[in-house]
Amino acid sequence: MNTTHVPTAIIGAGLGGLTAARVLHVNGIESAIFELEASAAARTQGGMLDIHEVDGQKALHAAGLHDDFLKIVHEGGQAMRLLGPDGTVHVAEEDDGTGGRPEVDRGDLRDLLLGSLPDGTIHWGRKVTGARRLGDGRHEVTFADGSAITTDLLIGADGAWSRIRPLVSSAWPAYTGISFVETDLFDADTRHPRSAAVIGGGFFIALGHERGVLAHRESDGSLHVYTALKAAEGWLDTVDFGDQATAKAAVLAHFEGWDESLRALVADADTITPRRIHALPVGHRWDRVPGVTLLGDAAHLMSPFAGEGANLAMLDGAELALALAAHPGDTEGALAAYEEALFPRSEESAAESAANLDTMFSEKGLEQMVAFFTSGPAAR
Repeated sequence: MNTTHVPTAIIGAGLGGLTAARVLHVNGIESAIFELEASAAARTQGGMLDIHEVDGQKALHAAGLHDDFLKIVHEGGQAMRLLGPDGTVHVAEEDDGTGGRPEVDRGDLRDLLLGSLPDGTIHWGRKVTGARRLGDGRHEVTFADGSAITTDLLIGADGAWSRIRPLVSSAWPAYTGISFVETDLFDADTRHPRSAAVIGGGFFIALGHERGVLAHRESDGSLHVYTALKAAEGWLDTVDFGDQATAKAAVLAHFEGWDESLRALVADADTITPRRIHALPVGHRWDRVPGVTLLGDAAHLMSPFAGEGANLAMLDGAELALALAAHPGDTEGALAAYEEALFPRSEESAAESAANLDTMFSEKGLEQMVAFFTSGPAAR
């Protein structure tokens, strides 16, 4: 086995891992990222993200990238519409440019972070097959290509199904009871004008009968839609997603009686993809294990209903890097300080996400969300 030593190894080139590497670099600390995807262009990143002042943007400031971030913000993306199943608009907010949660394309944000790292930082095509302790805070990580590394500091930024998490925790993501069916409608203003009009310029929610439709207008003019259902964990397996017409019919059967403008977000879609929503236990934490820690979904996977997943991953990465820079020669002191702040921060957001899931998909979900959005910023 070809084994090399890497002082600081980050597993995963998602937003959290990239932010950690960038902030380490800004502070004069070298790191290496190992990513299972074959290249930066291996798949489309997709989806819009609202990047919050209190966490995601804080991380971008630490990375020295906030000014460049502002150049890729989707103008108008903070607009929001909330509808009922009959198509009635209950809340409509315009983006006046003063909000603290600007929207950006995930792929554009990832490209910004990728471009900020020194050449050779990321090792592509390195799928982790195992990780084990070597003692004295050192670890070995093996990869599917037959290579391996040893490291003094192992950072698990490898997402929901992290291969690094078992080194510190036996927790495993559980199904939340909500399944998404994602659809895309391309070139919406020209090819899907009715759908483009109902979504508006930014974020869109339609709720009722313990189900919902969430959508974004993408910066490329497409619509990205998440149809959400309370469903048994195996329900998606009963649907043939290889046959678009069959899959669409199966989903729309759960939206009988909904306004046709909402049903069209599935019926007229150009793509359709299933996804179950999983989460780690609220308050997930672990005892300090020398030489290893986690960030992002590896540490605190939660449902998307607080809008904090990407924001927290980036803040985790920045805060971890800053802690390491503030504790030169004392990795354990840095990790202890990082985790001391990480655990309560992530628990608060995970609890909010779980509560929002329960609210949105309750019998009174529409009414409760209307009350939330009309109660004024101070109450949110």
